[in-house]
Amino acid sequence: MLKTFLIFIAIAFSNVSYSQVNDDEMRLITLHRNKVGKTFVYGKWNDKGGMETHLTYLGKAVTKKGIYKIMNSTWLWGLSKRATNRILIFNDLNQYIGEYNVTIMADLPKKFKNGVLIFENKNNDCNPKVSSKINFKNGIPKEFLRECKNGYGDIFQFYSL
Repeated sequence: MLKTFLIFIAIAFSNVSYSQVNDDEMRLITLHRNKVGKTFVYGKWNDKGGMETHLTYLGKAVTKKGIYKIMNSTWLWGLSKRATNRILIFNDLNQYIGEYNVTIMADLPKKFKNGVLIFENKNNDCNPKVSSKINFKNGIPKEFLRECKNGYGDIFQFYSL
């Protein structure tokens, strides 16, 4: 019983470790391409499963605390095509600093201009005239409100290692 459990843990750990390494490589490739606003797709999801990652480099901000590079990440996985969405933050050496976990793809920012992250409301429940703008000029915000309508919305927190 213990041997079976240890084998299961070893297999699970190796799969998680392998996917994490691949994830890092995909992110670095996307950063090195330096194509602002272009989405690169890695892997292939289909109705039998699989995984697919969409990475979009949004640009960089020069701040008082350093240079930050911003990237959208959507990871599609599982038979029901679940999505894990993140806003990834890197330093000027392309080293991962941290991320904001975002609920749905429509909540990801559309562009990054002059140190400001710009979100558009494409979700049917939100006011399409409302656009949230998050300023990175003074560094990485610990949290921000992405407004949906009437001052309400979702608060996203920054997580780092």
